[in-house]
Amino acid sequence: MEKAINNNIKTMKSKISIHTAIALLLFLTNSFGQTKDSEIKNFLDNLSPNNFSGTILVANNDTIIEKRAFGLASIEYGIPNKVDTKFNIASITKMITAVATLQLYENGKIELKRPIGEYLPNYPNKLVRDSVTIHQLLTHTSGNNNFYVGDFLQEEKSKYKNISDFVSLFANDTLLSHPGTKYNYSASGFVILGLIIEKVSGQNYYDYVRQNIFKPAEMENTGELEIDSVVQNKASGYTTLFGESKFPKRNEHYLSKASPAGFHYSTVEDLFKFSKALRNGKLLKKINCRINVRAKSKRL
Repeated sequence: MEKAINNNIKTMKSKISIHTAIALLLFLTNSFGQTKDSEIKNFLDNLSPNNFSGTILVANNDTIIEKRAFGLASIEYGIPNKVDTKFNIASITKMITAVATLQLYENGKIELKRPIGEYLPNYPNKLVRDSVTIHQLLTHTSGNNNFYVGDFLQEEKSKYKNISDFVSLFANDTLLSHPGTKYNYSASGFVILGLIIEKVSGQNYYDYVRQNIFKPAEMENTGELEIDSVVQNKASGYTTLFGESKFPKRNEHYLSKASPAGFHYSTVEDLFKFSKALRNGKLLKKINCRINVRAKSKRL
C-alpha cells in the first residue's frame, strides 16, 4: 500500500502542468495509517498554485480525507478555483457511458457479443454494422477511430446538439483494424454506444444518464453544457499546447457539447459520488471484488 501511494504522488507530480484547469479524483481502497494521512496532507500543503490549477479530492473507501482547490478558474478575471468548481471532465465521460451500457445489459436489453446492427439496423457503415460488437466498443477493440483529433478540430462546434450530430464525423471512415483484433483508443465507439443507449432505452442519451446515473449517485453538479452556456462557478479551460506556447490560451475551440465520448462538466466531489455509487452497487450490481477508480482529465 505504501508503494502504491508513493507512486500515485509521484505520478501527480509528473503530470501537474501550469494553467491547466482539471479535476482529479484520487481514490484509495485500502486502509492506511496516520503516517500516510500526514504524508498526503504534507504533499497538498506544499503544492503550489503556480504548478497546479484545479481541485484535488483524496478518499479512503467512502471517507473523504482531503479536498483542496488551487489556482484560478478564470485567469483573465482572477477568479480562484473552489472545491465545487465545475470542470470539463473530457474522457471521464466514457466511464459514464460504459456504466449506462452495462445497466442495459444487466436489464436484459442488450447482449455484449452481438453486432451493433441488431440495435442500429440503419447504421451507415456496413462493416461496423455487421461485425462490431458492443463488447468491442466498450474495450476499444472495434477498430473505430478517435474523431476528436481529426477534422473535428476545424468544425463549428455549436452545430453538435444531439448524439446523432456527431456520427457524420466518423461513420464512413476506414477502420483502423479489423474488429476484435487490436486496441485503438476510440471516441467514435462511445458515440455509437450512445446511439444504442438511445435506441434501446427510448430516451435521449442525456436524459438517460441524468435519470439512471447522476440522480441515483446524487451527482447534482454534473451534466452537459452548450459551449456558449453561461454558468456560475465553471472553470475556463486553458492550454500551453504541451509547453509550446509561452502563455496559456483558452481551449474553447476544442470543446463541444458533451457526447457519450467526452466533455461533460462535473465537480471533484460528484466524481467521488460516482465512484462510491458504483462500488456500493447503486448503479450496477455489486460484484465480489474491489473496484479502484482513479479518474483524471486530459489536458485540453
